[in-house]
Amino acid sequence: MTQAKPFPITKRQVWEAYKRVKANKGGAGVDGQTLQGFEQDVGNNLYKLWNRLASGSYMPPAVKRVEIPKADGRIRPLGVPTVADRVAQMVAKQALEPELERHFHPDSYGYRPGKSAHQAIGQARRRCWRYDWVLDLDIKGFFDNIDHSLLLKALRHHTGERWILLYIERWLKAEVAMPDGTCEARGRGTPQGGVVSPLIANLFLHYAFDAWMQREFPSIPFERYADDAVCHCRTKAQADYLRAALERRLAECGLELHPGKTKVVYCKDGDRTGEHPVTSFDFLGYTFRARRAKNWKGEYFVNFSPAVSGKAAKAIRREVRAWKLPCRSDLSLNDLARAYNAAIRGWVNYYGAYYKSALYPTLRHIDRKLVRWATRKFKRLRRHRRRASHWLRRIARRDMDLFAHWRLIYGQGRFGGAG
Repeated sequence: MTQAKPFPITKRQVWEAYKRVKANKGGAGVDGQTLQGFEQDVGNNLYKLWNRLASGSYMPPAVKRVEIPKADGRIRPLGVPTVADRVAQMVAKQALEPELERHFHPDSYGYRPGKSAHQAIGQARRRCWRYDWVLDLDIKGFFDNIDHSLLLKALRHHTGERWILLYIERWLKAEVAMPDGTCEARGRGTPQGGVVSPLIANLFLHYAFDAWMQREFPSIPFERYADDAVCHCRTKAQADYLRAALERRLAECGLELHPGKTKVVYCKDGDRTGEHPVTSFDFLGYTFRARRAKNWKGEYFVNFSPAVSGKAAKAIRREVRAWKLPCRSDLSLNDLARAYNAAIRGWVNYYGAYYKSALYPTLRHIDRKLVRWATRKFKRLRRHRRRASHWLRRIARRDMDLFAHWRLIYGQGRFGGAG
């Protein structure tokens, strides 16, 4: 007679978790095993993982640290678990998420089913029209500074499943494999890149911020996406008071507002005539500031609205340069479209959701690279940049869906120069 496992984790749960991990893709962890490698013996790999999870003997391996350069010269540390560990974390996430979702605040948007960054941006836009002031928050090193004891206390409030509590505690304490080959113990924080990290980070901020705001400042609405949040205030005095109160609150939770990046912003537009040194803020890749707009009567006015941020536009141009399009004369125009349309479509869909005309100059940067490609590809266009620009625009008129951005910038008669 087979002895029952101490934890009620089923093989079906592990299989469903694997399917989600496979769909999300991702790189290899410290063991060097890729998703393709894991799949070569997937049945045996998943059985062994289930056996260890259900018996309580599963011990997470170290998380591989990957350092991603940021635009300001600093690095963003990401933690990459092994494929098997990602599956294990997904098992816990899928078991825990439905319970936590019932309690999360409606204005928490990050990494939640049915929620999106665009919803957060749209809500922030509407509230900036109604409230004159914003407190733009930045929590210093949030993911690296989560207090484990406070997080586990919150977790125990929502689940009595011993295996979830056991494994999340083990994941929190798992070592980090540094790029130089050393391993570091972790007494605080949860690695960005872990499957379960966004969920438990949301739980931590639900109590550290969301529920506290609802209790202490019910008249101040906010939008939060992971550790990025904006609060809407009636007056500057209210925003200043909230900032001071939040500094005390976060300190109680082992966190700190970034002194240089947290700011009080005046949402200045055509009707708000006051003065303040800060009249814009960035949120989720968009810059909110006064912009010229047109109402339903065709009349122009100044509106406080979001558009692609300068930092995001710069990152797009940097990636386009990395494609080295002018050097790809071995490829046809159709080949280039197939190779890069997924990235271009992603930019158009995300940054074109609000005030899309601000995105046009960045998208035209792609066409300037295509013009340079054409001058190298075709002898008749060499040293004739203007002629190549006209050639590209003729193709765009004829086949506006060839490149993912062409219909946006060349539709409705918009034929700005690409040369």
